[in-house]
Amino acid sequence: MAEDAGPGRGPGRASGRTTGAAEDVTPVPPPRPVRRAVTRQYWRDLVFLHWQADPFEVARLLPAGTAPDLHHGRAYVGLVFFRMQHLSLGPTPALPYLGEFNEVNVRLYSRDRQGRRAVVFRSLDCDRLLPVLAARAGLGLPYRWSAISRRWFDHRLIYRVRGRRGARPAARVWIDVDDTPATPSPLEQFLTNRWGLHARVRGTTYHMPQRHPAWTFRRCALLGLDESLVAAAGLTPVRGAPASVLYAPGVPVRFGPPQPLNAGAAALAR
Repeated sequence: MAEDAGPGRGPGRASGRTTGAAEDVTPVPPPRPVRRAVTRQYWRDLVFLHWQADPFEVARLLPAGTAPDLHHGRAYVGLVFFRMQHLSLGPTPALPYLGEFNEVNVRLYSRDRQGRRAVVFRSLDCDRLLPVLAARAGLGLPYRWSAISRRWFDHRLIYRVRGRRGARPAARVWIDVDDTPATPSPLEQFLTNRWGLHARVRGTTYHMPQRHPAWTFRRCALLGLDESLVAAAGLTPVRGAPASVLYAPGVPVRFGPPQPLNAGAAALAR
């Protein structure tokens, strides 16, 4: 596992081999440019919930060639709700209808041998079928088609997600948001300043870089939570209050071409 004495420091191990020095945890600019965007999108009304997780359990769930990225020796699991808007492929205009949907994901935090910090998605619920099929087939991401609602009631925001068939995992989160800016803690910076994702498709683990402007967070309070998504993603069910609750109004995001972790593999972007 990747033992982290703090952001940007500490040795690590992945699949029995030592990882490179971890990149710094910086808000902007990202450590890697995205010169050619393969997809552009806008993330709106994000709710981030995080709990501590067992690092050994996390290690078993990450793709080959990566290891848990730890903050002062601790691993974390995130449950993130948001609205996707203006999804486009390459330089094309945003897709009508298909480019807007709600999404809920369970995510872990990884580091590869080059020291790149990233996100690993254990599940991604989406309420639009075609993006689910495309992301599963093209990128190997664990999307599933679900029913998701998002509603504002004055300054209160509620998300609900449920499966479309049978007894599927579900979640509901309810937060109170005000207009006061919130400064993220060092832990929250570690969890949200992520400039890529790790995933595995057709036997190859890849890193897909991303960039967006610095986050702006608003002060918020968790009013209610009921969820079974974390356990369904293969982790011990979370208990107690989250270690962090954040709300962000939104950011535009650009993803670059996926890059295989091993240089000898065929480029996924081709």
